[in-house]
Amino acid sequence: MDPTTLTTGDLAHVDDALEDAQQSKDLLSVQPPPAMFGAGGPMLKQFDQSSAASRMASQAATPPRSVVGIGNKVAKPDYSEAKIVLAMVGLPARGKSYLSNKLMRYLKWLEYSVKVGFIGQSHCVYCHAMEFRSSTSASYDALERDKKPNSLSGQREDHTAQYFSHDNVEATRLRDQLATDSLEMLIQWLHDGGNVGIHDATNSTRSRRAKIEERVSKEKGFVTIFLESVCDDPAIIAANVALKVSYGDPDYKDMSREEAKQDFLRRIREYEAVYETITEPHLSYLRIINVGNQVTVCRINGYLQSRIAFYLMNLHLKPRSIFFSRHGESQYNVEGKIGGDSSLSERGSHYARALPALITDNIGDAPLTVWTSTLQRTIQTVQHLPYNKLTWKSLDELDAGVCDGMTYEEIEQAYPEDFANRDEDKFNYRYRGGESYRDVVVRLEPVIMELERQENILIIGHQAILRCLYAYFHNLPHADLPYIKIPLHTVIKLTPKAYGCDEERYTLPIGAVDTHRPKPGTVQPKVPVFAGREYFNEE
Repeated sequence: MDPTTLTTGDLAHVDDALEDAQQSKDLLSVQPPPAMFGAGGPMLKQFDQSSAASRMASQAATPPRSVVGIGNKVAKPDYSEAKIVLAMVGLPARGKSYLSNKLMRYLKWLEYSVKVGFIGQSHCVYCHAMEFRSSTSASYDALERDKKPNSLSGQREDHTAQYFSHDNVEATRLRDQLATDSLEMLIQWLHDGGNVGIHDATNSTRSRRAKIEERVSKEKGFVTIFLESVCDDPAIIAANVALKVSYGDPDYKDMSREEAKQDFLRRIREYEAVYETITEPHLSYLRIINVGNQVTVCRINGYLQSRIAFYLMNLHLKPRSIFFSRHGESQYNVEGKIGGDSSLSERGSHYARALPALITDNIGDAPLTVWTSTLQRTIQTVQHLPYNKLTWKSLDELDAGVCDGMTYEEIEQAYPEDFANRDEDKFNYRYRGGESYRDVVVRLEPVIMELERQENILIIGHQAILRCLYAYFHNLPHADLPYIKIPLHTVIKLTPKAYGCDEERYTLPIGAVDTHRPKPGTVQPKVPVFAGREYFNEE
């Protein structure tokens, strides 16, 4: 495929985008439970009777040891055998970093260990290399000696377009060495327990890709996948150029935007002169054209590789908003009970009637689809909304098992040890006969896939469900996920951007109980602010 050359008309797109920017500043084997705990089994019946008795004021006998407690902690899946080097391929401003960061966020949400190494800045590579010196000291002593950044010696670093010219022999040698060193860091990190190391560089020639493939093939059990991002849409290219020069790229910190734009366009032309699209038939690769408009898949095998490919095939760049809201206040909310399928309270019904005006004020005439769970409190909440509605079983609230319909006070009285253990590790704790937050994340994966495919979506859901989805879009750690505050009668609007999500919250002046239970001794997790590319990302 011929490389794309920017025309005068394309430069006008860049100018427009800059002006806009300025103005807007494997499958796990699950064994079935023993027959004695099956439906109608003697132990389950005995457990139900004993747990019911424990909630009464009488002095009930202690239940047998086999049924004491409400659940257990769920172990993290063993992904230790998954070792993938995913090498990006593509010209500058073609969305490589966007794809790599989206993939990182998705895999981390599923509890894979992922690192993105961006190779564009020599001083960043140098600094990051220092973290690995203890395990590969000879290599990084050489890196420190031979490629110490000029900024540390008082000299101005030259990362202008000339630095990226393939006629510049010394700069080409240095860039090749930095790419090699970064690959070595990723390989070492994979040996230390990582699962997917993303090599975010242009890797624009057959010879560079051959070196990567040859090096990774020496590691037993390691797999190389190339991900090529091709873009011939001038609007996308212009937006990517604007993002590059407008949001804190270290190369351009001492330049005006116009100088930075012109230099970056020259850099693109330097890469276009030598760019070779993937044609090597023996490589495992994906080629994505215009971020999801067309996808080519070649020699992708295995569970994790297929999972990666399927996710990337669902991405798009169309402007959109995703709205989250819990159902209106329910009768169980008022009574302090968890789970169940109760109807809305009077105030919850008031919220359902007020919701359409808030949504239409934000969405205007744009199309919108409403998703709910199968539980009546979410269906009642959307009854007045004039949009297409879909019901998802996957959006049902976290299953509280034997504790369904109990208050937290009743749970604490009946099962004090389990109550404390769940507060200590809420993400991993699974109710007996029910779910953990980890279980919910697994069943929500198809929802995430569909969300990435869709445009404007409103989800009327439940507290635990929306916490899991919110954590995905904001890349929040699992330990914080169960404590994200999602209040009643509040609409959360997320607008996906290149490196994160913008967020707005709209709280209607309709009273509701506060069902949030913060983790003892901690503060509310903060949502990260994305101002531009993160040059090094890891778990």
